[in-house]
Amino acid sequence: MKTKIVTLIAIFAMSFAVSAQIDRSKQPKSGPTPSVKLGKTNNFTLKNGLKVIIVENHKLPRASASLRIDNRPYAEGNKAGLSSVMGILLGRGTPSITKDAFNEEVDFLGANVGFGSSSAFASSLKRYFPKVLGLMADGVKNSLFTQEELDKQVKVILDNIKNSEKNVTSAARRVENLLTYGKNHPYGEFTSKETVGNITLADVKNNFNTYYKPNNAYLIISGDINTKEMKKLVQELFGDWEKGEIPLTSLVKPTNVAHTVIDFIDMPNAVQSEIAAINNIDLTLASKDYYAALLANSILGGGGSARLFNNLREDKGYTYGSYSSISQSRYAATFRATASVRNMVTDSSVVEMQKEINKIRFNKVTETELKDAKAAYIGSFVMNVQKPAVAANFALNIAMYNLPKDYYENYLANVNSVTLEDVQKAAYKYFKGDKNRIIITGKGSEVLENLEKLKYKINYYDKYGNPTEKPKMDMPIPVGMTATNIVDNYFKAIGGEDKVNAVKTILSKADATIQGMKINLTSKTAAPNKVSIVVSGMGQTLSKQIFDGEKGYAEGQGRRMDLNAAQIEEAKKSLLFVDKVYKAGKLDRIANLDGVNAYVITFDKKEIFYNAKTGLKIQEVVSTTVNGKEVKTATTFADYKAINGILFPHKTTMPMGPMKLEFVVSEIKINEDVSEADFKM
Repeated sequence: MKTKIVTLIAIFAMSFAVSAQIDRSKQPKSGPTPSVKLGKTNNFTLKNGLKVIIVENHKLPRASASLRIDNRPYAEGNKAGLSSVMGILLGRGTPSITKDAFNEEVDFLGANVGFGSSSAFASSLKRYFPKVLGLMADGVKNSLFTQEELDKQVKVILDNIKNSEKNVTSAARRVENLLTYGKNHPYGEFTSKETVGNITLADVKNNFNTYYKPNNAYLIISGDINTKEMKKLVQELFGDWEKGEIPLTSLVKPTNVAHTVIDFIDMPNAVQSEIAAINNIDLTLASKDYYAALLANSILGGGGSARLFNNLREDKGYTYGSYSSISQSRYAATFRATASVRNMVTDSSVVEMQKEINKIRFNKVTETELKDAKAAYIGSFVMNVQKPAVAANFALNIAMYNLPKDYYENYLANVNSVTLEDVQKAAYKYFKGDKNRIIITGKGSEVLENLEKLKYKINYYDKYGNPTEKPKMDMPIPVGMTATNIVDNYFKAIGGEDKVNAVKTILSKADATIQGMKINLTSKTAAPNKVSIVVSGMGQTLSKQIFDGEKGYAEGQGRRMDLNAAQIEEAKKSLLFVDKVYKAGKLDRIANLDGVNAYVITFDKKEIFYNAKTGLKIQEVVSTTVNGKEVKTATTFADYKAINGILFPHKTTMPMGPMKLEFVVSEIKINEDVSEADFKM
């Protein structure tokens, strides 16, 4: 025991001495760039043209196989979706095994086997891999295509199309691709109920027999395998796969617009706008500025610390997140910057997105930004390169793109060699701020008026990418209808003015949850305009607002601030039933709000929306000026329930930065439990 204690003391003293020699006021210097050595690959080609890449890795007793058919993209025209259907039907039974028996065998072996229109995949424990690879090979070569399975799949696709009919995100992606690549380009096509209806079983079989061939395919096998044994197994399983002549297809090269335009897709049910700023580029893995382009994109919109995210979410609160991406392709590469934003900030989001794109084009990024971007790429690369599947994909890229054998061994050095000038040149070349196609899918009646102020040309399309006329923004107001009529109808709808006039005080309690924390809102009001609002959470008061009819204050985070003259005048307008003052407003228009027609009254800096059918108030939008810019805040009202014969909304939703805060009423009392003491200064 004494020896053990002495040893521990010695170790402690040694560690203390080492620590004492470290100057913790200085940041440690970065070590040398890690050297990367990819596992050795063994490549060979079968007589039928199948190119095989084998990567041994004995760290885990597992193995996997990936088949990649490297065909050029081809258009399917009025049968768009054909190749996808063919890929889905692959592996659903062969002459030697039924679909159910195949699935049971895969499950029994604890394996994973899948197929696609130009791919196949299999993985399992080492001991079962020969059997699992055999199942994959059988599906690749001998799949049975039956009318029964085709009919089942067509029904699934048609159901999915029907279910996504009003999905704003689905419509956005569909039209984005069509406009970016063109309707005659394979990447611009989309599956519709019409094109699916044109697909026959003969089409499926013909597609398989024409394009699913070994002479334009790569088979990558990695894991705890023996190369010699695997060569023999691959020959046995895939050697009889018949090669064929694959048609050569010509592609229409996608082009950019001459000047930045907005392409707008009107979706009246949209509660937010989908924005994508897109331009076509020429970029491949072999491009000299590939690494600079990657780093430029990382700094602009590569994640939660990038410029787009920091601007549109952290600074402005327009969205949950804004990102950009840059793709490499031998056929059609693109740059995209995207965000899903609230309707009322759609135009502002476009301005900020364009600002960030142009800023990185015309101004160098900082040393810190470039250093952090490099560190992120290097860290991710070093972690992933250890995985057998990643190393195998690297080997595939080298073969497919005809890259130098040491391409990935030099990857880190190439990333580190990128300069500030390189990043700016790549950003200027690939991020076409002046030739962006800004595609917006949203609710025209709420966003177009402000978008038109941006002075970009606006083209209009339906949700399938067909050119259309500008959507009608408003419906005609009935003759003789005024703001007074609308407010009178509102009071009739909630119970009648006699009942409303009998109300002298209201106590309301509501709850909401924000980031997992429950908060409570207690509101007390007394005629004509006395207000007490207390927000509490975690057992303490978070904020308080008091107005006694003549003066008031706001309190939060331990600080109290008395209302100024302008705020007092505004507070005096807050009547027990504030809608009475809206009779002095202007009936501005009829708007469609989430599929509901609503009369819109403008009053002071507010827009008040009343359901044209029920008469109930469904939304208020307040305009304020922040840092010289107009900011609109929308509060929605729903779930009206009767209290003492008067309808009150029991669900109120308002924005809080990029989030929505939903208060649900738990209690309302009329002419009870409110006293003068509640409004005491």
